[in-house]
Amino acid sequence: MKLAVVGGGSTYTPELIDGFARLRDTLPVSELVLIDPAAERLELIGALARRIFARQDHPGLITTTSDLDAGVAGADAVLLQLRIGGQAARLQDETWPLECGCVGQETTGAGGLAKALRTVPVVLDIAERVRRASPDAWIIDFTNPVGIVTRALLRAGHKAVGLCNVAIGFQRKFAALLDVAPAEVHLDHVGLNHLTWELGVRVGGPGGRDVLPELLAGHGDAVAADLRLPRAVLDRLGVVPSYYLRYFYAHDAVVRELGDKPSRAAEVAAMERELLALYADPALDEKPALLAKRGGAFYSEAAVDLAAALLAGGGPAVQVVNTYNGGTLPFLPDDAVIEVQARVDGSGAAPLAVPALDPLFAGLVSHVSAYEDLALDAALRGGRERVFKALLAHPLVGQFDLAEGLTDRLLAHNKEHLPWA
Repeated sequence: MKLAVVGGGSTYTPELIDGFARLRDTLPVSELVLIDPAAERLELIGALARRIFARQDHPGLITTTSDLDAGVAGADAVLLQLRIGGQAARLQDETWPLECGCVGQETTGAGGLAKALRTVPVVLDIAERVRRASPDAWIIDFTNPVGIVTRALLRAGHKAVGLCNVAIGFQRKFAALLDVAPAEVHLDHVGLNHLTWELGVRVGGPGGRDVLPELLAGHGDAVAADLRLPRAVLDRLGVVPSYYLRYFYAHDAVVRELGDKPSRAAEVAAMERELLALYADPALDEKPALLAKRGGAFYSEAAVDLAAALLAGGGPAVQVVNTYNGGTLPFLPDDAVIEVQARVDGSGAAPLAVPALDPLFAGLVSHVSAYEDLALDAALRGGRERVFKALLAHPLVGQFDLAEGLTDRLLAHNKEHLPWA
């Protein structure tokens, strides 16, 4: 089995390599190609990847290339983990929205739109080249904003599934709190990418007993602390929101906080410099502990499980993914992309039935889904007016003057990535 990773020069990649090495019985990879235009960085990470495989006696071949077409040729699956513009663009996404009193974040709000505008055209170009070189290959997208990117891929007819690590992170956290094996924990995880709620926590599989009330009663303080939300919010909602809901439920407090501390982009850039120095050590043959602070926890295990279900006869499996709604949430169009538990096998991902979503949550999902549709239109066709309408539609913006000011800033900071701007 051949897998290709586009964005293989990412500092995330050793996390992925570690998963492939440890879980080789789940996903028997014979060839792994890391693809990235940053040749020096790619070779550094490629060398570490080979050492990780060697340490764990994995027989697979790891190669590196900057030639996308050659790298994806013959691949069974292609994983996308891109950051167009790098950490410098992320820093901008997190900075200029604050000038208008709005959250500066790379996956939601105005910064998230900027990332979508930069990313969607590049991902679609890559996907078309994958289709020409390997028409049967699956595309697994971990590139943010995952919901919008996956919607673009599916609407263009690609064999694609979107993946996020939020759900598996909750699963592992809850399993530890409940003192059960992670495989025993099934989440009623419902919503859109980075806009989800855990409506139930079932022990023993999809039909297991819902222990969410007990979890909140016994461990609510710990869960709330991880989410950086007051315990009372969880008690009153009766569910566990994704930590991205903090941008909605505590918007003004987050804006003040972001204005008073270094950006996450600056923190990550410093961390990446330290990680690359560690990766350069020829004695290093495992992922360093520092990588856990980089983000993307359990990404490798989620990616291995998904690829195995799609390719290796490991399916059908149940996993949280991003895929077409197809009537799962009846208040959304069928071609909206949602993030829910799905049955995954060689034919793709089919959402499972989910509990009814309370209007308190369904209204926000409808609102953000409509924004995502406008954001995708702006990413595909460009134009200042389309950008403005997408911003006006976003619940974290929603005011004419704010949308005007944010549009001007977005275009000014992204001219090199938006040919039409």
